[in-house]
Amino acid sequence: MLNYIPLPYRIRKRLSGFRDETDGTVAVEAVVMLPLILWAFCGLFVFFDAYRQNAISQKAAYTISDLISRETAAIDNDYIDGMYSMLNFLTRSGQERRLRITIVRFDADDGEYHVEWSETRGTMDPLDDAVVNGWTDTLPVMVDEERLILVETRTVYEPPFTVGLSQQTLQTFVFTRPRFAPQVLFDASA
Repeated sequence: MLNYIPLPYRIRKRLSGFRDETDGTVAVEAVVMLPLILWAFCGLFVFFDAYRQNAISQKAAYTISDLISRETAAIDNDYIDGMYSMLNFLTRSGQERRLRITIVRFDADDGEYHVEWSETRGTMDPLDDAVVNGWTDTLPVMVDEERLILVETRTVYEPPFTVGLSQQTLQTFVFTRPRFAPQVLFDASA
């Protein structure tokens, strides 16, 4: 057990005087708290900005998917280039953006999805039947010979401040049915 050794009277008096002193505490508190407040403000800005960029990427993917779903004529490479330009315009991210547009058909006889065509812009590979059939939990339930438009985007988000959030790749996965035609055709020759 430790023995209590009383402090000499002079030391106790100085410590209690230091404890009771209130002059200059605002300046000291400001020096201590200001870095923490600035860090918290920057952190809130970065997290809000990341959510904002993710929402913009989602909206851009839905816009592209909706535009393609309304097409009745065959689309071509120029159309896909225009969709990629629109993705770049809407996301306004300084980083690389990637776009993949795929038409998927379901065949009820064999219970599998088939890729009718897949076009990409940026550094993405086109989809094939093997990859799409691995997505049975992701793709919706479809009737025989139904088609859907699958739009995927990837944009890189780089936070403006280093406050605990590192560079992230924001991915979207949007599927839509063709609206005015039974399928959306792709004309590679045009």
